[in-house]
Amino acid sequence: MIDTGAIRFVYFDLDDTILDHARAEKLALQDLHHQPHSVFKGHSFDAVLEAYREINPIVWKKYSEGSLTKHQAKVGRFTQLLEKLNIESQVDDTLLAETYLSCYANHWSLISGAMEGFLKIARARPVGILTNGFSEVQRAKLKQFPQLESVSSAVIISEEVGVLKPDPALFEHAAAVVGVPAESILYVGDSLHSDVSGGIGAGWKVAWFSEQSHEHEDVWSFTDWSLLIDLLEGDARLAH
Repeated sequence: MIDTGAIRFVYFDLDDTILDHARAEKLALQDLHHQPHSVFKGHSFDAVLEAYREINPIVWKKYSEGSLTKHQAKVGRFTQLLEKLNIESQVDDTLLAETYLSCYANHWSLISGAMEGFLKIARARPVGILTNGFSEVQRAKLKQFPQLESVSSAVIISEEVGVLKPDPALFEHAAAVVGVPAESILYVGDSLHSDVSGGIGAGWKVAWFSEQSHEHEDVWSFTDWSLLIDLLEGDARLAH
């Protein structure tokens, strides 16, 4: 179990930790699929979703490693999607990518208990946001949910720094911004690759929003935000 008494700062991931990215992604693709003149006509929605979710994590991993540019990641995933589904379309891939992001923005929502938990923790300990993602998209999310930024001592968006999670340089930058040593930071996130591996690699403690467990002594798993509150409620202020 993590020693919460040593924690002086809590950073939070954004997507699929506080905001329900998976739901928004699915609904955005569904919007594209249901358009009157959809390029995906003739393919089931399940097939489109399955193919996209196979391609997108690989694209993001390559982007985080620096082998793809932002444009190649944002647009290339749809180029690959059309190729995988054997769709020959006259639709511009860039337009398709932008339409997806527009639809995606219509479906942002909070994970159950996340805002309440985040704000309760923020009343007891300094907090911040540390997220991958395209800067303009992540900034728009924060604008839609302004409480997240208003109580945060730091908001770190990987694209604005120039490196992505799990690169230790991003975590080192985030620690330096708040002036807290690595061993005194807790990172709350859902991704094994970006958040857990990144946090461990930087010497941080990690609260992994997952049903899985991890053998590392500095990783604790939780499936409900109330459990995270329970972990941190050694600080009496979290009870109020």
